[in-house]
Amino acid sequence: MRVRIVLLAVAMAAAAAPASAQLLAERNISLQAARALADASIACARKDGYDVSVAVVDRAGDLKLLLRGDLANPHNAELARKKAYTARTYGVTTMEFRNRTRGTDLEGQRGLTDIIPLGGGVPIVVGNERVGGLGLSGAPTQEADDKCAHEALKSAAAQLK
Repeated sequence: MRVRIVLLAVAMAAAAAPASAQLLAERNISLQAARALADASIACARKDGYDVSVAVVDRAGDLKLLLRGDLANPHNAELARKKAYTARTYGVTTMEFRNRTRGTDLEGQRGLTDIIPLGGGVPIVVGNERVGGLGLSGAPTQEADDKCAHEALKSAAAQLK
């Protein structure tokens, strides 16, 4: 009887342990890549005649870098961070998120903490893996923020491989 109890306990312990527990290997946005994206975003905006704030979040949605333009309004920094976070979270541009959730049964997602349905945020993707998000705020239109975010991704593509 005692042997059965011991064998049963050993079998239960073995069943509870993961068969092959292993560590995950995850990619994440580096500070160098985040800086390249931010610099390219600011250069695009300046070329078009306006000053912006730029935020980059990492794969977990945590702020990696925030640059506030000299003439950018105070609220632009927070909007840029929320745009980056929204793009990272949903894996689509914030323009697409805005359109997808407007007047639909998904509209409730707009009320989640740190989510914002304004253009200017793009996910940072390497292969099929989301490694962060980029957000801009301060241009006169959402479309202008969005344009510079996309241009920044194109210009930094070589660093995101």
